Amino acid sequence: MSAVASLVFAAGKGTRMKGYPGNKTLLPLIPARSPYEGARPIISEVLDNLPAGPRGIVVNHHAEQVRRVTQGRGISFVHQPVANGTGGALLAARSFLDSADADRVIITMGDVPLIRPATYQRLLDLLGRFDLTLLAFECKDRGQYGMIEMEGEQVTRIVEWKYWKDFPLERQSRLRYCNAGVYAAGKAVLLAYLDRIEKRPHEVKKQRNGEWSTVTEYFLTDLAEMMNEDGLRVGMTPAPEEEVTGVDTPESLEAVQKLYARRRG
Repeated sequence: MSAVASLVFAAGKGTRMKGYPGNKTLLPLIPARSPYEGARPIISEVLDNLPAGPRGIVVNHHAEQVRRVTQGRGISFVHQPVANGTGGALLAARSFLDSADADRVIITMGDVPLIRPATYQRLLDLLGRFDLTLLAFECKDRGQYGMIEMEGEQVTRIVEWKYWKDFPLERQSRLRYCNAGVYAAGKAVLLAYLDRIEKRPHEVKKQRNGEWSTVTEYFLTDLAEMMNEDGLRVGMTPAPEEEVTGVDTPESLEAVQKLYARRRG
C-alpha cells in the first residue's frame, strides 16, 4: 500500500467558544476543574487516530501553543496567514503536500477528535474506486452544515448552507447527508486542483466584534463539484453523527468530553 500524508486544520480562533481565548484544538478531552482545564488535548487524540505517515498541521491562532503540545511528533507546521476558509488552509499547505513522501492524503479537522482509525481507513480504501472521498453523516439538525448532492453513489456537489437554504423544498428533501469536512484523495490529483480552488474565491459576510464585513474565502468543498465536472469520481462513506462531532461551542465541548469518557469505559 502507498504511504499516507495527513493534513490537520488547526488555525481557527473558535469565536463561539465563549470564555476560552486559546486554540480550541488544545482543549482537554478529560476535564478537571472546568471543561476548559484538564488532560488529553483534542489535537493529540486526532493525531493518534490518523494513519502512519507524514503529518502537517495548519496553524495561525496561538500557533506556538499548538507547536508546544505536539512537539516531538515530527510534525510539519504550515502557517495560514489569514482566516480565508478551508480552501485557504489547503492552499497554504501546498509546499507540505508537494514534499510529503506519500501518494495519498487525508485532510481532517483538528477539533473533531472522535473519528476512529478504522473510519479514516474506510476513506482510504475507497480511493481504489474514487478520486476523492469524503466523510458524511446523517444529522438530526442540519443547522448550517454543507449538504451532499448525489447521483447514485457518486457525489456531484457539496452545497454550503448559504446556497442550499434557498433551494426549493423538494430539492432540499433530497439532501440526506451532511458533510463532515474530512477527505481523502490521491496526492497528485489534489495538487492538480489547487490552482483551480485559488481561482474560485467566495465573498462571505461575517460578524466580528459586533460589526459585519465581507471577507474573501476559499472553499475546500468546491473540489467535489470541480472534479465531478471533469469526469473524476467522488465518493463518500457515512459515519455516526457522534463520531464526527466537532468542538466549536462550550456545549459541544462538554458533549464530546462525555462521549470520550464513555469510549474509554
